[in-house]
Amino acid sequence: MKDYRILITGAAGSIGSELARQLVKKKPERLLLLDQDETGIFNISQELEGSTPFVADITNRERIEEIFEQYRPDFVFHAAAYKHVPLMEAQVIEAVRNNIFGTLNVVNAAVKYDVKKFVFISTDKAVNPSSIMGATKRVGEMICQCQNATTGTRFVSVRFGNVLDSRGSVLPTWRKLIAEGKPIMVTHPKMERYFMTIENAVKLVIEAVNIGKGGEIFVFDMGKPKNILKLAKEIVKESGKKVEIVIGEPRPGEKLSEELLTGNEIATKHKKIFTIEPEEVDEELLEECLEELQTRKNIRETLKVLIPNYNYE
Repeated sequence: MKDYRILITGAAGSIGSELARQLVKKKPERLLLLDQDETGIFNISQELEGSTPFVADITNRERIEEIFEQYRPDFVFHAAAYKHVPLMEAQVIEAVRNNIFGTLNVVNAAVKYDVKKFVFISTDKAVNPSSIMGATKRVGEMICQCQNATTGTRFVSVRFGNVLDSRGSVLPTWRKLIAEGKPIMVTHPKMERYFMTIENAVKLVIEAVNIGKGGEIFVFDMGKPKNILKLAKEIVKESGKKVEIVIGEPRPGEKLSEELLTGNEIATKHKKIFTIEPEEVDEELLEECLEELQTRKNIRETLKVLIPNYNYE
């Protein structure tokens, strides 16, 4: 990516900021960092001297178009998203507005201004989604699939599981509570998740971009899922403190186990990166459902029409 213009949305977040740190080493012509978090974007732009920061909201179509028109990025890494599953279950309209229509704004600008390659940062929660967050991310993948088939921009999606120590994730939350001597909660003794360090996840994202020709959904081999209760016990033991572990119930939208590798993956030249055969997207149905979602009514029902394996209560 040397001498290319690279734009990262969500650049103040855990994944976006690590993408910025690793991509700046590729010596791009210009590194464009975009986020609605003013303090976060200030911090990462100060850290990476020579980068170009933007305080901007991806749901503001005019603002996004202005940036694309002026700077004409060659590569876009779209990491901006609302990601907290239980919170988004109670904020359905915001999840759709940001994760679907914000993504659509960035995608449309990328196509209009001839971006070479667009990388959509997705999640294992898009597989047979049980949450509004997972369903909205699956719609983002579908938008990218359709655009890849009909435009000159190459679109790839990258799915992975939980990232260790990402902002707002379970480990920093637990460590803060343990330091304060407060109990930590595990929502179910059988709950398990895939984990990867931020650095390794981002390295694989960049590798996937190099491999991708367009239209792929990439998944990573993240090893075996980790039992959350066992992980909690390890963190408490590590701290040297006596802290109670409280067992609760799964929160809205949560699964006991996430699905990442299903056995139908196709190997790539990188041993940790696989592609999956994406389901064909009915472009006409997608357009109809996007129009319906804009009314802000019957959101879950509309998503179910578009994603038949979306399971919600």
